[in-house]
Amino acid sequence: MAEKEHFDFVEVKSTDILADRTSGWEGFTSFVTWSTGAIIVVLALMAIFLV
Repeated sequence: MAEKEHFDFVEVKSTDILADRTSGWEGFTSFVTWSTGAIIVVLALMAIFLV
């Protein structure tokens, strides 16, 4: 027979969820900021060297 599985659920507090989401949002905005800066630099270099 199949083994019986048991899952213990832990209480999740709203502060934990908000901290996780805030951390994810800060990482995302940092990534977008650095990516935008890198694209601007690449476009500027292309304008200088390819035109």
